[in-house]
Amino acid sequence: MGFATIAVLVVIVFIISIVFSAIKIVKEYERCVIFRLGRVREDVAGPGFFILIPLVENMVKVDLRTITMDVPPQDVITRDNVPARVNAVIYFRVFDPNRSVLEVENYVLATSQISQTTLRSVLGQKELDDLLSNRDAINEELQRIIDEQTDPWGVKVSAVEVKDVEIPQQMQRAMARQAESERERRAKIIAAEGEYQASQRLRQAADRLETPTALQLRLFQTMGEIATEQNSTIILPIPMDLLRPYLDIQSGSDDDYSQSSRRQRREDEEKEAEKLYQEVVGDAPDGAADTPSDTSGEVPEGGRENS
Repeated sequence: MGFATIAVLVVIVFIISIVFSAIKIVKEYERCVIFRLGRVREDVAGPGFFILIPLVENMVKVDLRTITMDVPPQDVITRDNVPARVNAVIYFRVFDPNRSVLEVENYVLATSQISQTTLRSVLGQKELDDLLSNRDAINEELQRIIDEQTDPWGVKVSAVEVKDVEIPQQMQRAMARQAESERERRAKIIAAEGEYQASQRLRQAADRLETPTALQLRLFQTMGEIATEQNSTIILPIPMDLLRPYLDIQSGSDDDYSQSSRRQRREDEEKEAEKLYQEVVGDAPDGAADTPSDTSGEVPEGGRENS
């Protein structure tokens, strides 16, 4: 084999390698920014199969999928001078491959750096209570600010989420005491409200149970409920209001009995007096009952003469 043959083989291998290097296949989620002699083409290649001009064109692949990136923990001091350590997660994607390559050197690193600085500046203007309770509003504000800054790079920030907020142990204990006091206050208010409503219901029940009959029915119901538990001894206080109707009836019957007794006794006395009178009048001579007796003992003159 001569030198010429070796040279031909080298040239053939070189040509084949150039041809294969010019053949490009781009996936569905990728796009290619093509530079021709250093100048970018307006159109973006992909997805699919295409061929670059060897030694004239080169390309840069750009991934169009959404990228999830953790923002490193940042030490911030809130507006009310509370130190905190906050980390977050950011979701972004490339919507303009040409600008993501031409306007910024590394759009992933640039987005990470701008997210860190924005996180510190925004959370430093918030109070601790807002940081813990108004997460949604803070996330929307962070997303809006970061998206405005990355828009010239062809990067769209879809969401920013604050993952965790770490505060000192002393502050955690103080917040726990505050939460406990708040719970106790709510519990006392709820208990007082329950007592108030119960007192209203008891007052209404008392108004309905004013009559002795209602009280007696309620007493019987209570005794029945207690008897279902199979108790051998039941000690049940009885209010005097239940016995008052019976006492009134008994006192009324006693009064009637006293009046009838007095009437009977009076009639018996009258009959006894009449009987005695009949006995005395029956033993006297005729006409003596009609002639009044002279209490002085003097005899009439006409009667002396007749004798």
